[in-house]
This record gives sequence, C-alpha cells and structure tokens, in this order.
Amino acid sequence: MMQWFAQTVAVTALNLRTLPQRLSSSAVAVIGIAGVVLVLVSVLSIGAGFTSVMRDSGSPSRALVMRSGADSEMTSGLSGPETDIIKQAPGLRRDGQTALASAELYVIIDLPKKSTGTPANVPMRGIEPATWPVRSDVTIVEGRAPQFGTNEIVVGRAASGQFSGLSLGSELVSGQNTWKVVGIFDAAGGIADTEIWCDARVLQGAYRRGNTFQLVLAQLDSVESFDTFRDWLTSNPQLNVQVTRETEYYAQKSQALSALIRGLGFGIAALMGIGAVFGAILTMYTAVSTRSREIATLRALGFNTTSVVVSVLAESLALAALGGIAGGVIAYLAFNGYQTSTMNFQTFSQVAFAFRVTPDLLGLGLFYALVMGLIGGLLPAIRAARLPIPSALREL
Repeated sequence: MMQWFAQTVAVTALNLRTLPQRLSSSAVAVIGIAGVVLVLVSVLSIGAGFTSVMRDSGSPSRALVMRSGADSEMTSGLSGPETDIIKQAPGLRRDGQTALASAELYVIIDLPKKSTGTPANVPMRGIEPATWPVRSDVTIVEGRAPQFGTNEIVVGRAASGQFSGLSLGSELVSGQNTWKVVGIFDAAGGIADTEIWCDARVLQGAYRRGNTFQLVLAQLDSVESFDTFRDWLTSNPQLNVQVTRETEYYAQKSQALSALIRGLGFGIAALMGIGAVFGAILTMYTAVSTRSREIATLRALGFNTTSVVVSVLAESLALAALGGIAGGVIAYLAFNGYQTSTMNFQTFSQVAFAFRVTPDLLGLGLFYALVMGLIGGLLPAIRAARLPIPSALREL
C-alpha cells in the first residue's frame, strides 16, 4: 500500500510539474470550464438576489390579512368596515388604544426604466399613519415623510435608482392626481424598496376605489401571538379572511421565479458542460499522447496502472479547478451587487434587487467544474493505463 501511494504521488507530481509545457492545449479545457462556471454562477446569482429581497421583506412578528382565497395582494379586497374589525383582534400590538395595523391599497403604475426607457409596472402602495410604527425597519434617508391628506409620496431607494421620474422633488402624474416626491426611504433591502408610498385615502380617490383596501399589515404582540390573532379572525362570522405570517407570504411568492431561474441556470450549464467535457477529453487525450513514452517508461520501471490512472485524473481535476476558480472569480467581480429589476409574476409588478454571488454558489460552481474535470479525464486515464509498453517504448 505504501509503495502504491509513493508511486501515485510521484507520477502525479510529475504530471503537474509538466503542465506549463502543455499550456496552450491545457488552456482549452480551463477556458471552457471557466465559461460554464461563469454562466452557471451568474444566472443562479439572479435567483439568489431575488430570493434575498423577498426573504428580507418579512418579519415573523408581522401578519398579512387578505380576503380568503386570494393568492396575492392584487387579487385581494377588503372593505373599510372589515379593516376596522380586523384592528380589534386580540394578539395585535397597541400603542395605547391604537392598534398597530395598517390597511393598505395596492395599485400598479407605468414608469420607464432608467437603463432602457422601456415601460415597467411599478407598485404604488396606499398606507395609513400606522404603517411607520408597523414597518419599523423602514427609514427616511432623504427628504421627509409625506403629509397624510396630501398628494405627497415617498419612494423606495431602489425604485428611485431604477425608474425615471422618482428623484427627490420631482412630480409624477398618475391616476387623477399629480404626485410630488418629498422623500426617499430605505427598507433594509426588502421588496418595499421598489415601491411608491402615499396616503391610502388619497389613492382611493385618485383611482376611484371607494372605501376599499387590499390587505391589513398587522404588528403582533409577539411571534407567539400569531395563532391567537389568526384564529380570532378566521372564526369571526363578519369576516372572510386568511392570515399569513409576512415571512411565509414573501417566501412563497419567491418560489416560482426562483425555481424558473434555477432550472434555466442548470439547463444552460448542462448544455455548455457537454462542450466543456469534450474539451477536457481532447486536452487529456493530447496530454496522454504526447507523454506516451514517459508513461510506458514508468510502467516498464514497475509503476502500476492505477497510479497512472490517478495521475491523469489528478491533472484533469487540477485543470478543472483552475477553470472553476477563474469562472467563479470573474462572476463575482462582474455580477455581485449588480442592480437590476425583474417582473414578480405574482403581482405583475417590478422588483428591484442586486445579483448575489454567494459562497454557496461559488462552491457549487467549483464542484460542477470538478465533476466536468473528472468525466473529461476518465477515458484518457484509462487509455494511458492500457498503453502497450513495447510499442510505446519503440517511439524512444
């Protein structure tokens, strides 16, 4: 066993030391694998960024109340009297006699993207004064909060950066109103960063919605009081509502697009991987062919075939690792933190987010590179082990 180990180490070290002499042929495999890893990691970073925004949007101590059967805010509807009943539920946090719950209205407006000028669906949310203590993670970073009863609006930091007409002090015509941007807020990377906020009552009038809302966002007494809050509302004969933790709601809304992006990323990587594997196979066949005399000499000196197989596979894996690392580094430098927006198909509105090249994605890219290297080096390794010693030595 010790002899086999010593032989394997010696042959593998010899292979790796001679890599610079085969730099041009080895570069084919490295570049091919790097390209596959670059595409895989960059595509999956879109899903990671989108999922991060959705996950960071919720709090387990907040609950969403919508009409029973609604799958999103867009399909929900609550009357003003129903929202008043919801605010009486036990389990709500209160500031004196005031329930920390905000009845909210949700509409979609068209605004051009700054990058392309193409129109995009941007969410505009009507809020109540209770929104500010309920959404304690939201802070005004420029300007000030809007005055209720006026046409003043505040916009999320991401919305201001992605869409035209939302800079501080600008005016926006939508519905039957002209709105003035008086502030920009930061929602700690959550989905609200892509939204426009205004007084819900003013928004009702601008879009002729009457005394209706689409949801109630409630701050619970504690995480544990959710069941009390939900059971009281769902058993109340005056209401027909469903209650969901905010974290669960946004996690569910991210699943469809995240699954689509993962499927697309792995599909493209699989197709490109086939080409990269063939490149690795050709590279390793060339390496075995140019070193056939060395391999035959080693076997004639008593080196066993498994040591030769392991050495060729080690060379292939080393090239794959170089490609995987290069692809991951390029993906991180080129895409990590890149700001963009995409359609949330649950609400048909834009969500702004940043690409996230995470350590898990880099690890996945490296693993995929090593798998391609292993597959690409297997057949050439077997060929090296089966080289006829007499005919190979006659080439000396």
